[in-house]
Amino acid sequence: MDYSELADCYEKLESTTKKLQKRDILNEFYFRTPKNELYDIVLLSLGQVFPSGQENLGIASELMKKIIINVTGAAEKEFDAAFRETGDPGLAAERLMKSRKQNTLGRRKLTTRKVVENTKKLPEMQGKGSREKKIALISELLSAASPKEARYIVRTVLGEMRVGVAAGTVRDAIAKAFSREPRDIEHLFDVTGDFGRVATMAAEGKTAKMEVFVPVRMMLAERAPDLKAALEKFGMAAAVETKYDGFRIQAHKKNSDIKIFSRNLEEVSRQFPDIVAHARECMRAKQCIAEGEVVAIDRKGNPLPFQMLSRRIQRKHSIDEMVRQIPVQVRMFDIIYLEGENLMKSPLKERWSRLKETVKPAGGFGLAEHLETADYKEANAFYQKALDAGQEGVMVKNLDAPYQPGKRVGYWLKVKEIMETLDCIITKAVAGEGKRSAWFGSFLLSVWDEKKEKLVEIGKMASGTTEEELEKLTQMLKKAVIREQDRIAEVMPEIVVEVAYEEIQKSPTYDSGMALRFPRLKRIRYDKGPADADNIKRVKKLFAMQAIGKSKQ
Repeated sequence: MDYSELADCYEKLESTTKKLQKRDILNEFYFRTPKNELYDIVLLSLGQVFPSGQENLGIASELMKKIIINVTGAAEKEFDAAFRETGDPGLAAERLMKSRKQNTLGRRKLTTRKVVENTKKLPEMQGKGSREKKIALISELLSAASPKEARYIVRTVLGEMRVGVAAGTVRDAIAKAFSREPRDIEHLFDVTGDFGRVATMAAEGKTAKMEVFVPVRMMLAERAPDLKAALEKFGMAAAVETKYDGFRIQAHKKNSDIKIFSRNLEEVSRQFPDIVAHARECMRAKQCIAEGEVVAIDRKGNPLPFQMLSRRIQRKHSIDEMVRQIPVQVRMFDIIYLEGENLMKSPLKERWSRLKETVKPAGGFGLAEHLETADYKEANAFYQKALDAGQEGVMVKNLDAPYQPGKRVGYWLKVKEIMETLDCIITKAVAGEGKRSAWFGSFLLSVWDEKKEKLVEIGKMASGTTEEELEKLTQMLKKAVIREQDRIAEVMPEIVVEVAYEEIQKSPTYDSGMALRFPRLKRIRYDKGPADADNIKRVKKLFAMQAIGKSKQ
């Protein structure tokens, strides 16, 4: 398919704010897309070339600026002027492309396949000479592109499409294009985590089927006000498990092959060769998919803060050294696939029994602490023991409930000692002052609003960060800057931080109508992508719970 066709589709999407119109534009486009290109087209419509969370193209806005200037032959001041006026590097590229003399004679048409081919190579470029190779790959695309095509190539590479297409719109468009129910498409997405794969399966009339090495969207928990309320909600014996301060994984095994996936479905097997080795030994099944929590420990086996574990999640090189420096324990708590059988519809009680039969603990790889009780005193003793051991609290789970991938449905409740934190996305950063002038000093926090289909602001975080954390955040955000003016940088919405706060308030200051009072950084969530961050619905739910708590005082 010519890339110009996709660029025309992007332009149509950008021209309307109406969700149903966007759905219909995509529906028509997907329907006429050749089957062998459907996978890439669906991902490209979301501004991706890889399924969400699996790869970062790693192109900073400054590098893109250099590429645009080189390809167009424009002066730096011309780019800066175009960027100031448009606030968009894609539109700036389009404007500069229009103003240059273009020789279209003999120029081959740019195809979507070529765009995907070049952009997929970007994360592979590592080490000496990688910058020049990345420049060459993007320059090749822009040199062959029309001005309009350049707009969307730049946006795709930078990860900000600005066409207003969210996952729900893509889901509904796939459903309509291939005469499927939206709930069927949602289920396909739950068990694949990949809308490109979902579209090809829908087009072929296939139904959802679990496969080893295809990560499943993980089931989520809601917050309970306290332990007593959690037990009362289920009104019967429940599973009470330790809530570890760690990193959630999904372990897949097929014969002797093991793959480990994070909660945002990114494969992290390479960063955790020790877990791979333990899983191979301890998971006594030919084929299975099980879930657990990874916890960093000291030499005495005591839990270390999540920040230590995050160093291993980030590490791409010198892995063996990190394994020695930061050992880990794995505590498995669920199994959803075993020897060809999908266990997601089975009750938790049965899944736990099957997990115990499958996992044979050894070498730091074992089962989560697990108690089944309806007795508050017994559950509370278990809870206090978890806190005394340095863990976050407990999970209370409905023993009769199925596993619902990608859902926060109330079958799992988390009970923590402190006020619930929020996972927010940094959307702007403000330069620091005084001794912190070398870094960004404060950060605008946002969450997703499903009704408005955009990120909305809920507060400004300026405390709780060490100098080391400020330096790390600044390094990450500098690579994500879209535009910068008067010491304020707007950044690509890709960095997730866990934030503590004093309370949630109603406020006209932010477009969400809510504000976090005294937000402070708890940790950078390297294991989460933007899709895993919290939404405004959850913020309002916590606000309501907070009001109930105040009324009881």
